[in-house]
Amino acid sequence: MTTLRAFTCDDLFRFNNINLDPLTETYGIPFYLQYLAHWPEYFIVAEAPGGELMGYIMGKAEGSVAREEWHGHVTALSVAPEFRRLGLAAKLMELLEEISEKKGGFFVDLFVRVSNQVAVNMYKQLGYSVYRTVLEYYSASSGEPDEDAYGKFLFGLKLNGTILMLRVPGHVCKSVTVFYMKHIKNIIQFETII
Repeated sequence: MTTLRAFTCDDLFRFNNINLDPLTETYGIPFYLQYLAHWPEYFIVAEAPGGELMGYIMGKAEGSVAREEWHGHVTALSVAPEFRRLGLAAKLMELLEEISEKKGGFFVDLFVRVSNQVAVNMYKQLGYSVYRTVLEYYSASSGEPDEDAYGKFLFGLKLNGTILMLRVPGHVCKSVTVFYMKHIKNIIQFETII
């Protein structure tokens, strides 16, 4: 049985099998430690019954403290090649979305390489939409040109298994609660997506 648990410092010495994928962004150890120190609840690892790390998600809370506008951000999501196509990435995303919702986040966003069609399609299936393209977001290696990224976001309210989407000019919401819905003005469109 797969165990989903908090990422620990020891996992930094055990996750090479996941980070060897050329589409996975790999950072220096201080970067990972910064996330562990500041946003430990957003850093989750999946572990196989034998102790092998299967995948992880690393994220953070972003936004304005003064205006109480928060959202979750996915910094990295990766699953080792031998554990792909099992729904593990979707489960890790769901956990990060739940954490963001519990912390009062209004939406979840992320960046993905334009060329990573497997990931782009997965995020689309999970209900994410492209809201912008960031030119040359990803640095290229070996003298190739830098690569663009899609900025994606998810927002809505789940009601009896149906995702209700709200569109507000200039503002997106991941998890709209009744409290927040009472304070939304200028709703342009309300639609049900099945």
